[in-house]
Amino acid sequence: MSEFMETVQPFLISVLLFIVGIVLTWIAGSWAGSLTQRALAKGKVDIALQRFLGKIVRWLILVAGTISCLGIFGIQTASFAAILGAIGFAIGMALKGTLGNFASGVMLLIFRPFKVDDVVSMAGVTGKVVEIDIYATVLTTPDNRRIIVPNGAVFSGTIENLTFNKTRRVDVGVGTDYAADLQKVRSTLLNAATETKWVQSDPAPVVVLLDLGASSINWSVRAWTETDKYWDVKDELTKNIKNALDKEKVGIPFPQMDLHINSSMKNFLERSNGKESEDYLS
Repeated sequence: MSEFMETVQPFLISVLLFIVGIVLTWIAGSWAGSLTQRALAKGKVDIALQRFLGKIVRWLILVAGTISCLGIFGIQTASFAAILGAIGFAIGMALKGTLGNFASGVMLLIFRPFKVDDVVSMAGVTGKVVEIDIYATVLTTPDNRRIIVPNGAVFSGTIENLTFNKTRRVDVGVGTDYAADLQKVRSTLLNAATETKWVQSDPAPVVVLLDLGASSINWSVRAWTETDKYWDVKDELTKNIKNALDKEKVGIPFPQMDLHINSSMKNFLERSNGKESEDYLS
């Protein structure tokens, strides 16, 4: 019996020390994770990033503590760590795309090029941000479609934040006929912009003569407004421009084509009295 106890006692002590070590490691990991989250919260870091980094710290301590505790049983922790590293490398290669999205998600949460409720254009999609996950960003399009964009595609491309600034410029293009007086057209367009609801006076609206087109003189009416009123002003300004030009009898030409008939065709049509021409043209 005494020999059995002498044999078992060291093992029982090792088991007890291992359990105590694991418990202490768990407590230390939880404490360090919570401390990390509180420290990041003071720096106004995104809540998703706070939780993510807190979990990373916690699990790093748990893994390191568990490997250290295995040394109590005489296990070569260096070899064990090498095996874990090899397994981790294999998993990383298998999940290369997923890990890329994961890393991009971390970068998005750190640099924060946009936030929830911003309207953005990225990866060929435009919509309102409703969720920023660690692997993907969720958008709702203007026609109420839900689009999930992998963060790898988001971070590797161009991101246009349409609501980042408080004001936006509204541009409305219009063409007028060549017979209209330029100064009259300019003042008419400027008055239409100035009288449009929600258009700001500073900076003031401007009217720019863009170019002399094939069938019209092309203008751009530019006015500033609050970002959340952009589409309302776009609609109202377009309507006001049309009404103002109609009131001043300024024409808005449309593309047209002149048809020239050569002499032989003209003679044929004159001799045919209509019937043969219809057969010919059909």
